[in-house]
Amino acid sequence: MHIRTTTDPVSLHDVPDYESHPCLYEGDGDNGLEIYFENEENKKIYMDLEMEHRKVLMGDDSDNYVAQG
Repeated sequence: MHIRTTTDPVSLHDVPDYESHPCLYEGDGDNGLEIYFENEENKKIYMDLEMEHRKVLMGDDSDNYVAQG
C-alpha cells in the first residue's frame, strides 16, 4: 500500500501544490509513505529527528481483512 501525506510533519501546514515541493519516500517501493514538505529546511529537520522505539506498521489490504483492536 502506498500512502501520500501532504501535511508537512514539521510545520503541520498543508502542501496544496505537492508536486513542486520536497518529498521523502520511506518504504520498499511497493509499500511506503510519501511525505511532502513546505521547504527543504523542514525536510532536513524531519530527517535529523532521532526516533526512539520506531515502529514499523504492517497492513493487510485484502478483501477479507478485519481490523483487530
